[in-house]
Amino acid sequence: MSYNVGLVSLGCAKNLVDSEIMLGLIERGSYTITEDHSKADIIIINTCGFIESAKEESIDTILQLGQYKENGNLKTLIATGCLSERYKDELLNEIPELDAVVGTGDYENIVQIIEDTLKGEKVCAYGHIDHSFDESLPRRISTPKYTAYVKIGDGCDNHCTYCIIPYLRGKYRSRKIEDIKREVEQLVHNGVKEIIIIAQDITQYGIDLYEKHSLPMLLRELEKIKDLRWIRLLYVYPENIDEDLIDVIKNSEKVLHYLDIPLQHTEDSVLKKMARRTTKTKIINLINTLRREIPDITIRSTIITGFPGESEEEFESMVETLKELQIDRLGVFPYSLEEGTPAALLGGQIDEEVKTRRQEQILEMQQEISLAHNESQVSRVLEVLIEGATDDPNVFIGRSYMDAPEIDGYVYVHSQKKLEEGDLCVVRIVDALEYDLIGEIINGDELTK
Repeated sequence: MSYNVGLVSLGCAKNLVDSEIMLGLIERGSYTITEDHSKADIIIINTCGFIESAKEESIDTILQLGQYKENGNLKTLIATGCLSERYKDELLNEIPELDAVVGTGDYENIVQIIEDTLKGEKVCAYGHIDHSFDESLPRRISTPKYTAYVKIGDGCDNHCTYCIIPYLRGKYRSRKIEDIKREVEQLVHNGVKEIIIIAQDITQYGIDLYEKHSLPMLLRELEKIKDLRWIRLLYVYPENIDEDLIDVIKNSEKVLHYLDIPLQHTEDSVLKKMARRTTKTKIINLINTLRREIPDITIRSTIITGFPGESEEEFESMVETLKELQIDRLGVFPYSLEEGTPAALLGGQIDEEVKTRRQEQILEMQQEISLAHNESQVSRVLEVLIEGATDDPNVFIGRSYMDAPEIDGYVYVHSQKKLEEGDLCVVRIVDALEYDLIGEIINGDELTK
């Protein structure tokens, strides 16, 4: 009998790669992948357990899809990922619709787990968070054909006091350069133009395998791959951005002038309580150095408001520092108290209303910064990766090097010629919105594909 399997991937891009491996294994196991959950015999939710809102989304999704046991074909409901690693017993005991919970290091056994649940067994697989990479596993890419994420490592050794990831994903483990390069070559062979390098902290890459920070060495190897156009770097922690890495980004024709640098705060006293290994002075010097060495660099970051003990003075000082830094893209999140983390035990926990007020104050300021940044792009000529069409047959949606998928803005491209998904074209920016740009294709025939 052939079974239909549906999979929902929640949370970060690192989780998405795990989901894509599960899809590859399921497909290889002679199951049929379906996006219609009402027709699925088996549904897998790859959960996120990072912060409270993510946990709530995961639980809501499990409960919602569990209803297909009553009004659909659903026989087996499986929760995988970070929430399952963290709350395996609670999930199985409190959500009777669940047939299995699978932790972050056990998803490679998903086919056997499906088979066991179809026999009526309740499965709880967890605890292998320090598992090594199995490069033989298949992967079914779920992103658009021109873009793919490449996970170069898993786990984390930073142990920031607010973060649960080391307890859910284990210690930092790097993949070998030759394995990563082989995967990217295959992706490019299949039509991928943009690869997005991810890990919890990609600057830690190689420290376990090569006894030194080896991201620059990896990038130099990937740069040699013919027909690879864009290499985007996500989650580059500030402490390990050194001259070698800056030099690679500055001189590369493929590594985009875009860095996602999770700062989380700017004030020394709060950074110390977060167990961040940097200071305000170092942050300011780093941003200034990046902009001096790579003048067109786009910097994205994230900030936490309302960390335990954050005073009004510390918050206002951070606001002034952020005004000075003029970060191009900024996500702002209220502190989420996560049980099992050192920060949860700190005194001075802050009311939710105060956290949210501080978040909204920074976001309001950031709107002005973002608009000013976008207005500075008017008249600039950019290469734009086309992602789709709009209701207007002469307007298309794309991204420039300044925009990571799903988290940044878009470039709306006016063109008399029909553009296809995955086209790289040359665009002159003619107008700016708070988060998006408007451009005109310079020459309909001047695609850089």
